[in-house]
Amino acid sequence: MAKYKYKRDVFKGLTPFPFLGEVKTRVQKIEEAEATVPQSVFNVNKLAKSLHPSVQFAKIAEVIEEADAKTFVIVPDCEKGTEKLAFFRAGQYISVALDIGDAKLCKPYTLSSGPKAALEGKYTITVKKTANGYASDYILNNWAVGTELMLSAPLGEFYYSRLRDAKNVIAVAGGSGITPFLSMAEAIADGIEDFNLTILYGSRNENSILLKDKLDEAAERSNGKVKIVNVLSESDAEGFEHGFINGELIKKYAPDDDYSIFACGPKAMYEFLKEEIAPLNLLHRRVRFELSGEYGNPANDPAYDKENLGKTFKVSILVRGEVTETECKAEQTILNAIETAGIRAPSDCKSGQCGWCHSRLISGDVFIPESADGRRIADKKFGWIHPCVSYPLSDIEIEVFPIAE
Repeated sequence: MAKYKYKRDVFKGLTPFPFLGEVKTRVQKIEEAEATVPQSVFNVNKLAKSLHPSVQFAKIAEVIEEADAKTFVIVPDCEKGTEKLAFFRAGQYISVALDIGDAKLCKPYTLSSGPKAALEGKYTITVKKTANGYASDYILNNWAVGTELMLSAPLGEFYYSRLRDAKNVIAVAGGSGITPFLSMAEAIADGIEDFNLTILYGSRNENSILLKDKLDEAAERSNGKVKIVNVLSESDAEGFEHGFINGELIKKYAPDDDYSIFACGPKAMYEFLKEEIAPLNLLHRRVRFELSGEYGNPANDPAYDKENLGKTFKVSILVRGEVTETECKAEQTILNAIETAGIRAPSDCKSGQCGWCHSRLISGDVFIPESADGRRIADKKFGWIHPCVSYPLSDIEIEVFPIAE
């Protein structure tokens, strides 16, 4: 009874009249308000949109030349609606939309800057001249200060994770494969990442070492957490390792306790490293290879029927109810034929793994290298393919879902 009496005393003297008096005020406020439905956006949704924008509009602010490469400093294009560039994990890449003649394509490039640069309003990518580099040749010859760009959000999973990777990382880089490791070195020096990074960087000679000053500067700022070891294949100079990066060289610089190996470079380097790393008996999760990009000639795969080489097939591309017809050579990916036909099909990694380009194969036969087949079980069951690693074996019909521009 005492407890009930306490509650009754608390509300003693309260009447509904003061509350009813607020009705008039509420009606007045409603009448004064704009005749629009109020919108509520959760902060978590704002954060998600800033980290994973559907598209980023940007432009080139600076071009830095060195040897046979150029580094492009990219800033947001505020006039087109991108006020800041999305933050990223060191080691991720962006996909750049390119218009080359009538062709519309997307090309992935790893961010060579550290994540702190994004907070300061810029990205950098480094493009190296390569043999038969269709996209890289266009970029190196045409991009300049003021060039407008359309970029994807940061993508990829080639970054450090303390839940998966050891505290000590041996990075193996070849050529332009140094870019994700420069980004990681910058992140460590800036205090954004916390692990020990030893970079074994293979180059032909001292003059061909890409981004050397940037790497040395990041190592100097890292308080001993970043170490750079340059390995020259064509010259034997003091202060450099000589030859190729193999298992013995990795063991020389690896710690006695647990470590991870990250590798980024050309496919030939990957095939060589897989054999060299095997005797080291590392856990599977301790060895990471970055996506290698376009698969190349399918004839290199033993499972490919070489009788198809030299043939050309018809490709019918269904886009929103309309059909475009083009041709595709047996050695050419179907994605490449689609892009050459002037259709900007969705694509990011161009390695068969991300799934962004997956399209419906309506009819016809294709060859997909097993090592590059990153499709889900459902995609295989219901006739979906990744055109970036699919090669025609007959005339085909395909439905794609291009990016709206």
